[in-house]
Amino acid sequence: MHHYLLKEIAEREHLSDLDTELCMKCSESVSVLKNTILEEAGKIPQYLYYIVSGFMRLFYYDENGDEATMHINCPHGFFTAFSHFSNQSISPVNVECITDCELLRISKPNYDILMKESVVWKDYSLFVLQESMTYHENRSKDLATLTADQRYRKLMETHPEIIQNVPLQYIASFLGMKPESLSRIRRNLIT
Repeated sequence: MHHYLLKEIAEREHLSDLDTELCMKCSESVSVLKNTILEEAGKIPQYLYYIVSGFMRLFYYDENGDEATMHINCPHGFFTAFSHFSNQSISPVNVECITDCELLRISKPNYDILMKESVVWKDYSLFVLQESMTYHENRSKDLATLTADQRYRKLMETHPEIIQNVPLQYIASFLGMKPESLSRIRRNLIT
């Protein structure tokens, strides 16, 4: 499974044999069943995950005890409650596999080794972080300025694989609406 990550990094950076060796040494392959919570709220996240296949989400329980999905990610991306992983602080969110997933996971000590010993990993991490920040800025703007219908249509256009593989209640929560509203929007698109 390492070749997926190495290929992605190689599209942006020149990987030396040492960089490749560090990847193999510092990350491990894991297969996880759907509905598995990998990192629990109230604990310090232990791993950064690279999604080879499958879909994951970040969620928390709101004041009413309802699940609120903050983020959904699909192959090939990194995933965790990153600020809490990075700072080794208690996270208020859960990291869950929505579907069966094939993952590479990197522990915090191994992540620190990668950042210390490889300029390529450091540069690639900076690129991923910048992309993530841009994505979240755009998502915040969309939640504030687009209608529910427009948010769903945009998700259909930009990430149809999420529409096809993720349960509707998670998509609705991610888009900031109730499942009934999403069902109505979907019905209106069909008619």
